[in-house]
Amino acid sequence: MIDGGEAIRKLALNVVRYTGLAPLARPFVGGIGAILMLHRVTATPEKPDSVNRHLTIAPEFLDAVIADMKAHFYAFVTLDEAIERIKAGGKGGQFAAMTADDAYRDNMTEALPVLEKHGAPITIYVAPGLINGAADLWWEVVEDIVSARNRLVLTTPNGPVTIDCSNPGKKIQAFARLHDYLTLEIREEDQRAVLRDLARSNGIELGARQSLLMNWDEIRAMAGHPLVTIGAHTVNHRNLKRLSEANARHEVDDVRGILQAELGEAPRHFAYPYGYASAVGEREVGIARHAGYASAVTTRHGVLRAEHAGFLHALPRISVNGRYQSVAHIRTMLSGVTTPLANAGKMLVTI
Repeated sequence: MIDGGEAIRKLALNVVRYTGLAPLARPFVGGIGAILMLHRVTATPEKPDSVNRHLTIAPEFLDAVIADMKAHFYAFVTLDEAIERIKAGGKGGQFAAMTADDAYRDNMTEALPVLEKHGAPITIYVAPGLINGAADLWWEVVEDIVSARNRLVLTTPNGPVTIDCSNPGKKIQAFARLHDYLTLEIREEDQRAVLRDLARSNGIELGARQSLLMNWDEIRAMAGHPLVTIGAHTVNHRNLKRLSEANARHEVDDVRGILQAELGEAPRHFAYPYGYASAVGEREVGIARHAGYASAVTTRHGVLRAEHAGFLHALPRISVNGRYQSVAHIRTMLSGVTTPLANAGKMLVTI
């Protein structure tokens, strides 16, 4: 008879065998440390019941998580030090590295004071296209579109599709339908044009969401802070696996030059904008490694093990998720009980 834990381990191994990263996919039992993943940190979210609320946590929760981990003897370190500790097999005790994707402004205004209180470093991954306005926070825009309408029409190659947004349940379904259309059914390169047409036809101004992100002056100020490291998040926040090899290399390689020109220093660390199995495989990991980054992080859930020294460009993270703002939940994730299947719902790990 196989116990529950053994059954989960076998299932996880069978599923991830096809992802191209099987050596990393063995379930994590304990670990030497963890990389935490944040997006937004604010006490006043615009939409507390947002379909994107998994991306937002309260500063008080961040404070509680760090305090609890420190009480359990985690040392909060820079990502550079985390990489050295992985290479050393975890010597020096358990550690944690904090990361945040997309450069939301509240990382500076609300998260940073918490980090300063605890002396906890953070790496913030920046996609220049999002900062310059050449790319869109499409997941925010889609929610604005769905929130504003009771009904909308999506123009597809197979003809117009009417989408019901008349009640909260229908709005969730509508968000999922548009999410899938933009990320699965059309070319990655066409996403922005389709999104902009959809926004215009439904009276939504795209620029309104740009204010959620830091501008270059703010990013430069953050880059000069002793607790902050700026990492790369591709040029335009695109799903690399959906691009040609040439375009994927452009996204991974060229962002280094852009950030160096803006900040005076090339980034050493990289985060895949979409870090789940259908977005990151052997090709993408190889591109990130070849580009010269010291590390690359995914959105796959798991703790760090000594074996990750051989896979520094496909590192797992623990999502500090707005839907589960519970220190007990974080403790469970850090215990190593999770597998790559944990929170595998596409909506929870997309961004």
